[in-house]
Amino acid sequence: MNRSFFFNWNLYKKYNSKNIILNFGPQHPAAHGVLRLILQLEGETIQRLDIHIGLLHRGSETLIETKHYEKSIPYFDRMDYCSMLSQEHAFVLAIESLLGIDEINYSVNLIRILFDELTRVLNHMLAIACHALDIGSMSSIFWAFEEREKIMEFYERASGARIHAAFHKPASLFLQNLDNQFLQDILFFIKNCYCTLNEMHNVLTYNKIWKQRLVNIGAISHSTCEQFNLTGVLSRSVGIKRDLRLSHKDTYSNYELFSFKSYFGVNGDSFDRYLIRMMEMGESLHICNLVINKLTSEKNVALTNSILWNQNYFKNTEKSSYSSMEDLINHFLNWHTGLKVSKNLKVAYIESPKGEFGVSLLSNNTTKPHKCKVKSPSYYNLQALPVLAKGHFLADIAALIGTIDIVFGEVDR
Repeated sequence: MNRSFFFNWNLYKKYNSKNIILNFGPQHPAAHGVLRLILQLEGETIQRLDIHIGLLHRGSETLIETKHYEKSIPYFDRMDYCSMLSQEHAFVLAIESLLGIDEINYSVNLIRILFDELTRVLNHMLAIACHALDIGSMSSIFWAFEEREKIMEFYERASGARIHAAFHKPASLFLQNLDNQFLQDILFFIKNCYCTLNEMHNVLTYNKIWKQRLVNIGAISHSTCEQFNLTGVLSRSVGIKRDLRLSHKDTYSNYELFSFKSYFGVNGDSFDRYLIRMMEMGESLHICNLVINKLTSEKNVALTNSILWNQNYFKNTEKSSYSSMEDLINHFLNWHTGLKVSKNLKVAYIESPKGEFGVSLLSNNTTKPHKCKVKSPSYYNLQALPVLAKGHFLADIAALIGTIDIVFGEVDR
């Protein structure tokens, strides 16, 4: 009898196919948090990728709705714990919009910009250094972490905390430690940080292995950015010229007073995104330099007063110091009882290091927000990973996760 008569080709393909299902993370060191990917591979080529999140979920938005507006500020340090003060800035802007405060003290805005740009350097240093380490280059992480230590020292000098600063306040700012010596130390840091950027640039940008691992890896298109609502470095890597700091309509905190550049790519691949982050760090240092020149060349109240109050924000407060018992009592009452905000709905966006970070607040005439919704760029950027990864090798997954620059405290709130 002819045995080929009983041969079933469909069963043969089913049980002898080279397709395998593989779990990547959440314990994998290149997963950058509790990220779990389920990969369908044909050989070593990725055919399909499913993203599983939810392992970290803490319900931050619901917790914010149970506390006074000011007491929810520390939650934003714990979302993207690589871009702490940028997250706080967005929440504070949303509160100020609810209160109807349109004009903030000029010096307060300058200091917010200063810390936003230091935070951008802090974030990109970690992103590029960890990305390079995942690929196999170890030198950059030592240089980057040295600069990050210096920035976190500035955090500590300003707020008392290295990471969870809780520094920004609605319509006010605690400026007791921000003296001229503090600004001079930042200028000295900027000068040395340029040298570190040059070292990282020389080690990585022209490295043959680094370029082979990044060029034409994870390339995306303009339509993909629109489909997945990608912002920040990912959207600018394909040539979309959108940066909220430079937008005439959406700019915030007096960014329009400064002359600086935003960088864009052409190919939309991982190498373009690396170059954009490198250039953005240099531009952030340039902005910090401009801010400090304004703060030191003008007689700003920020460098002479310990605390600034907005009279529309805090009533019964005429003095800007804690030299009397009445000031201490008013301060205690204002921060203990909380702000009573009339019914309103406001949204505030900033250009965070990872993209456009937004906070929506719905007030209901109480001291606590009725609803809080956070629009985190990492969550949207991560959704594009199946498109970025399809057709690439398993070894490219580490490069692709690094080029997205995700932090799971922000993704899975």
